[in-house]
Amino acid sequence: MTPATQMPSATPGAAARYFMIGGFLGAGKTTAVAALAQRLVQQGLRVGLITNDQGSELVDTAMLRARGFATEEIAGGCFCCRFNSLVDAAQKLDTATRPDAFVAEPVGSCTDLVATVTYPLRRIYGDRFRIAPLSVLVDPVRAEQVLGLAPARRFSDKVLYIWKKQAEEADLLVITKCDLIDETRLSRLKAALAQAFPGKDILAVSVRNGIGLEPWFERLQHSAPMLRPAMAVDYDLYAEGEALLGWLNATVAIQGPALDANALLKALAEDLRNRLGEAEIAHLKMTFSPDAGLGDIAAVSLVRSDFVPELSLTLDGPAESGQLILNLRVEADPATLRTAVEAAIAALPARWPGLSARLEHAEQFRPGRPTPTHRDTHAEAAAA
Repeated sequence: MTPATQMPSATPGAAARYFMIGGFLGAGKTTAVAALAQRLVQQGLRVGLITNDQGSELVDTAMLRARGFATEEIAGGCFCCRFNSLVDAAQKLDTATRPDAFVAEPVGSCTDLVATVTYPLRRIYGDRFRIAPLSVLVDPVRAEQVLGLAPARRFSDKVLYIWKKQAEEADLLVITKCDLIDETRLSRLKAALAQAFPGKDILAVSVRNGIGLEPWFERLQHSAPMLRPAMAVDYDLYAEGEALLGWLNATVAIQGPALDANALLKALAEDLRNRLGEAEIAHLKMTFSPDAGLGDIAAVSLVRSDFVPELSLTLDGPAESGQLILNLRVEADPATLRTAVEAAIAALPARWPGLSARLEHAEQFRPGRPTPTHRDTHAEAAAA
């Protein structure tokens, strides 16, 4: 394949580097964004992060801010439909900290980012941003299931249309969590991805173990995206696929004596998985922020119905009270999610005597039809 065009390293006073890390729900985007941001900070660069969600109260934002990163959140729609908000978020970060680099994490059910974000940014704001290649992350076990390499429950074809379109538009197709599968499975997966999406640069990384990060980050920092016509997208099918996903965001006030928030998060995630039954989970994320403390939080993630909850951030000691933020994405009716969440929260005091859990806020919905602010279909127009 043709290698990405080489770009010079950033120089003082140059336009800020703009990174976008895409991929389906549960692919590991937030963990990767934090790792890239940390690398840039270690190089002496100022970094601003931009998170994105269809609703409000985003776990990703809480996690990244807890790690000390300046972060702006765009709620109520994906980057393609909130393009002006994306630029405004960059401006807010620029005013506050003047970042040398922006790292943006789009909604996990969003695709067509090259035509609706990358090319418009080049065309309208080319003097402010140097665009990095678009990375699209894929969970290896989910990818095996999608490509027929492993039997498992999976999403409906309309939801998988989004997954496949995300992979199709990638400049860099990145297999995350490669430590979860052995070398034989990894080689087989790379071959299947290469056959399904010919001409892609396919990388394998593990943020947790530090595998493959250096060559990936080098490519992101010092190469440019491919200039090519935007891929064809059936927006009716895209909209139908998104509409099959139920979305729920909630906040819960927790009080309890000597509360082990790490154990509570894992237990609640397992209970929700069990209550949702056959409904396929795309992603479940939760954080617990103690009312007393210095900003440390606990965080748990569950990325598939056939997997186990994993803690990504932990609290060292017990807490007396705090706020729990919950983000749940499932191929199911949103009302089903609300019922499962309310029942799981109501069941907590039985397991932790003396604990009280009060649902403060909850919103459940299906994403609306994507309507891009801009859509540039040709690289030449974007570069004009």
